[in-house]
Amino acid sequence: MNKIQIIQDTKLFVKTTLNGAEGGHDWFHIERVYKNALLIAQHEVCDIFTVELGALLHDIADYKFHNGDESVGPKLAGDFLRSRGVHEDIITHVENIIKNVSFKGGNTNQHFNSIELEIIQDADRLDALGAIGIARTFNYGGFKGRALYDPEIAPNLNMTKEEYKSSTAPTINHFYEKLLLLKDLMNTPTARNLAEQRHRFMEDFLKQFYAEWNGEL
Repeated sequence: MNKIQIIQDTKLFVKTTLNGAEGGHDWFHIERVYKNALLIAQHEVCDIFTVELGALLHDIADYKFHNGDESVGPKLAGDFLRSRGVHEDIITHVENIIKNVSFKGGNTNQHFNSIELEIIQDADRLDALGAIGIARTFNYGGFKGRALYDPEIAPNLNMTKEEYKSSTAPTINHFYEKLLLLKDLMNTPTARNLAEQRHRFMEDFLKQFYAEWNGEL
């Protein structure tokens, strides 16, 4: 099977698998990350086929929706790619991308690295910034029944991986515990440039939010 057909089959597989998924982690999220990854990849020396597969499959079974189980996604992706005759080296690479792509708190060490992972990681992080990032954050907070904001609950900037995964903090806290940290975690020059504007947009949003919350506007 040729690469073009495999990519088309992968898109269909992801759309079908994520049908009905939470709005911040659905097919449209995947599509945005895929487009971001292709944009970044234009400026890097990489294997574009691995980038495409990794971007499309990076959230095929996000641990947040599988009781914290991080093994579901890599297995589901690996089984699918084997069914399409993809070379085992590429499958292993994609599985490692899925295992390492996500932000899981500030104290998590990454055990695998490649330029393809860096591209997809940047593409995924860009989708957590700016207007889309704000929309996704509040959508997920509503999905989990979290408060918008509670001045009595301070952000926890030193969470362990397990604390991050089990957090029930108000949605605004997530800006400080993840979103505002992402700009400085970008791997590639292209992503760093894109992240700057989206980061400023979030800072402006927070200023407006607090002014309205406190009755100043």
